[in-house]
Amino acid sequence: MKRSELVARTRQLIEEGARLQASPGMGALKVWLQLSDDLLAAAWGSMDRYHLAWLQVGRPRDAVRGRAMTEAEEAAYVREVAAAKTAVLKMSVEALTRHGMPFVGETRD
Repeated sequence: MKRSELVARTRQLIEEGARLQASPGMGALKVWLQLSDDLLAAAWGSMDRYHLAWLQVGRPRDAVRGRAMTEAEEAAYVREVAAAKTAVLKMSVEALTRHGMPFVGETRD
């Protein structure tokens, strides 16, 4: 994958993360998480290699246990997860653009 392609695809996911925070939806979150996981793993390797803090994404601070979440709780959960994962995506773009870090499978532009 070319660096410019990885940066463009990551920026698209960052924009989608902002949209999720503005208009949260559990179904959209699941699709977005899978797409971002796939892209980050393709670029940086397995999750434990590209960012240890990501292991906490998706684990809300105030987890609801033993019952379904209310709409407000679900929206707060989606916003929290989207904000955390968007931060990881932003760090990925910074590593590529500002620091010029090499990534797995990089091809020349």
